[in-house]
Amino acid sequence: MKKFIICAVLLLAFVSIQAQDKKDNEKVYQFEMLTEVPHTDVRSQDRSGTCWSFAGTAFVEAEILRIKNIKLDLSEMFNVRYVYHNKAEKLVRLHGNLNMGPGGGFSDVLGVVEQFGMIPEKDYSGMVIDEDKHIHGEMDAVFEAYTSAVMKNKNRKLTPVWLNGFDCLLDTYLGSVPNEFTFDGKSYSPKSFAEFSGFQPAEYIELGSYTHHPYHEEFILEIPDNWMWSEITNLPLDEMMSTIDHALKKGYVVGWDADVSDKGFSWKNGVAIVPEDEPSKFMGATKDSLADLSSKDREKALYAFEQILQEKEITPELRQTAFDNYETTDDHLMLLVGIAKDQNGNKYYKVKNSWGTEDHVYEGYFFASEAFVAYKTISILVHKNAVPKAVKTAIGL
Repeated sequence: MKKFIICAVLLLAFVSIQAQDKKDNEKVYQFEMLTEVPHTDVRSQDRSGTCWSFAGTAFVEAEILRIKNIKLDLSEMFNVRYVYHNKAEKLVRLHGNLNMGPGGGFSDVLGVVEQFGMIPEKDYSGMVIDEDKHIHGEMDAVFEAYTSAVMKNKNRKLTPVWLNGFDCLLDTYLGSVPNEFTFDGKSYSPKSFAEFSGFQPAEYIELGSYTHHPYHEEFILEIPDNWMWSEITNLPLDEMMSTIDHALKKGYVVGWDADVSDKGFSWKNGVAIVPEDEPSKFMGATKDSLADLSSKDREKALYAFEQILQEKEITPELRQTAFDNYETTDDHLMLLVGIAKDQNGNKYYKVKNSWGTEDHVYEGYFFASEAFVAYKTISILVHKNAVPKAVKTAIGL
């Protein structure tokens, strides 16, 4: 009987494995990695709006891995704490005319490293309320209510202690930052640990591609979460894309700020694409059969992720129109870690996300087509040495 039970269990396991293999084999997109840059593990931002810190921290970790061959697990909430402090102070100075939400950008992380340093996750997790996940709904609402109350007070002037009160809220929800901690038997402060890491924020540059500003010049990126009013350098579209490729092929990760609200983005399927509305070829169906579909059924077919589709040719004008019309918005920050191709030879970028790995087809990663990256990129962050020589010359780097 015991032997029968063991055999039955093994049979069930085998059937399960076979079913999983069949499921994997049924993936429409079969990716082959062409190049991949070493980086740290996928983490989860959970129920918090802090993708910018997870992406920025992942970028910093990958760069430290490249520079010093040290694999660190750094605290994302360390950045969040100091950014909220600085954001609250600026918000009040601007009489509330600033976005107080949890969003941010890569420049926020660089600014924290420069001003305050960095700290390992084990020494500052930011979870002090008996949770094992980042759940920030109440915290975000309290911070917004507090700063609103400060600005609306009936005294007609601010008290000198309002920011101290805000810092107490930060300590309550995220914990107090330790002045010292131990790493590999040595004592560090956040500032001295940043120096030890070899990461230097001044060595990095943010780039984008827009037609409403001159190419090869800096401008303040006009998005709500750019509360720091940080500048990016504007490039022609082909130069921005060539910079991404050059960086990845040379062993540098690329910080990626992009729009993932587009219907061509499918987290479930682990791909992001930009199907051509009027394809000259339609894999798995004839052009005539597609023409016979209603507009609703046509759209359903284009975004069913059941076959590899012809994608749009992305132009600077198409990009700009989407940005101007709020079709491309500052949704999410991630990390580009590699280049891949599908079974038809189409090019994709492997993206490290911050939504965890559980029950996901690519365990926390997805593949964005070249067209999607060209179309939906808000900005990128790269090391200055990762910029192609011709682009460096054009921007005076």
